[in-house]
Amino acid sequence: MDYLKKYDYAPDQESMGRALELIAANLEKVASEQVYKDCFSIMDLTTLKTDDTPASVSGFVEKVNVFRQSYPEWPLPASVCVYPNFASVVKQVRKEDFNITVVSACFPSSQSFLEVKLKECELAVLQGADEVDIVLALNSFLDGDYETAAEEIRQVRKCIDAAAALQDRKVHLKVILETGLLRTSEAIATASFLAMEAGADFIKTSTGKVDVNATPSAAYVMCECIAKYYAATGRKVGFKPAGGISSAADALCYYSIVSSVLGKEWLDKSLFRLGVSRVANSLLSAGEQKTITFF
Repeated sequence: MDYLKKYDYAPDQESMGRALELIAANLEKVASEQVYKDCFSIMDLTTLKTDDTPASVSGFVEKVNVFRQSYPEWPLPASVCVYPNFASVVKQVRKEDFNITVVSACFPSSQSFLEVKLKECELAVLQGADEVDIVLALNSFLDGDYETAAEEIRQVRKCIDAAAALQDRKVHLKVILETGLLRTSEAIATASFLAMEAGADFIKTSTGKVDVNATPSAAYVMCECIAKYYAATGRKVGFKPAGGISSAADALCYYSIVSSVLGKEWLDKSLFRLGVSRVANSLLSAGEQKTITFF
């Protein structure tokens, strides 16, 4: 399927370049304590280390549990994001109101049997995951086999919905495009439309595990595709940049892109997330105007 033709979308590099230059030039004007707090509230606060353990993940969650004792004027992050085998750990330790996000379906490469991916997603939801982040099947997509890539997302959607229904709840599905491996804006746009059509609640830039992760240009294309998809279908899909977001300025950049392309109604954790492992302290420090190393 020619998704770009279907949604009447063609990336305009010149226009996008001008828009991103303007956003970069205006970041200082966007910066405020409230905007830093808004960015903090949409974080998927992440630990995805090879040496994560039940004890280290428990300690990570405990920091979120006690955060507002030290900073009562600040919001909590939207979620804590962990490997799927730690969903039950987060659920057991969690005392505050934030979601449990897992990376699943053989993250980060998505290189395995579909049956294995589905089982991992199912188990994660049954053990407490509220949100499931999977990687687009690049082994199919990069070969031009878009239908197989889309069908995998549809199968994951069906699987996690069924597991959540057993617990009388719903889960969100985020699809990671791994934009740094897609090379062109056209490929990023095609992957965006494919994932949204297949049932993604959010589309996400990157795993953080490849050489090129989130970039403003990829984010801009993805947001334009979300706008086109919404205009055509009436369904709002969220956006999540992740990978390489390490400073408050980075967060402001993506906040500004979403605000510019999609509008203020998208500036909410129901439609916008930041995948971060390092930026929390930077946002706190910027908002409080002093160096803070809480996380």
